Amino acid sequence: MDAATDTRFEDKFVQVGDFRIRYLEEGEGPAVILLHGASLGSSADVFRRNLTPLAAAGRRVIAFDFPGFGLASYTEDGSGALKKKVTVAFMDAMGIDKAALIGHSQAGNICVALALEMPQRITHVGILGTGSLLPPLEGGAGKLEGKAQARLESRMAKSEPSMDDTRKLLEANLFHHELITDAELKLRHSRSVGENFKAFCARQEMAEAAKAAPKGDKKPSTPLWQRLTELKQPLLMIYGREDRARAADRFAMLKQMQPGLNMHMAEGCKHLVPWDAADMFHKLAVPFLKA
Repeated sequence: MDAATDTRFEDKFVQVGDFRIRYLEEGEGPAVILLHGASLGSSADVFRRNLTPLAAAGRRVIAFDFPGFGLASYTEDGSGALKKKVTVAFMDAMGIDKAALIGHSQAGNICVALALEMPQRITHVGILGTGSLLPPLEGGAGKLEGKAQARLESRMAKSEPSMDDTRKLLEANLFHHELITDAELKLRHSRSVGENFKAFCARQEMAEAAKAAPKGDKKPSTPLWQRLTELKQPLLMIYGREDRARAADRFAMLKQMQPGLNMHMAEGCKHLVPWDAADMFHKLAVPFLKA
């Protein structure tokens, strides 16, 4: 069955502070919350093919839309601070005292930050393709591919994407292009237009303004990738060998620096780890979550 048309997943909604949040849910047991990334078109739907396998392991698996994404309320605030606040408030609204957090792309930072700040509420931390949790290469090597992706998204911010634009973005982040069915493409496109596109443009403008702003004398904080060994929770990290910004080289560097980290490299996988490496993700995540 095509994940995009799987009728088992009903759109559910809950009020979280000022935001109406859409979520998908399956299974019973200890809670596992899946957090999507920040790319145009990203939403809880990224995890449609992952909910059932994780739920079959005796877990209550939930994926929700951050504000400004999917079917959630609109906001121009795409900050990590808001996403952390919403994640905790969502847990409270759903009556979840403790949960495992698994984050794709940018959301991996949210998972690590919350686990460090609120260890009593986060039981496990899963990271799927979060480039900023890998060390930079010497001299900034490897940034070109990341800049190319940024340029592509910046160009998209000038006008609402066509269906062909949405396909190109998916193909840039997905190794297995055969997974882009008509239904998947239509669903992704629906999450890339209208208010979602408006919110995306606002986030792009805020990001550009932040880059141009004076840095001041504020002491830079320690990068989260340097704090991974501080986590009290079990940690699982999965990256795609073909991901952008020389992720494979940076993965190897981190593994050499911290050989004790539970890190795995997925072959034939770009940035959309929940799609490209779904089987590997499920095979690794089930025993990890039961540990």
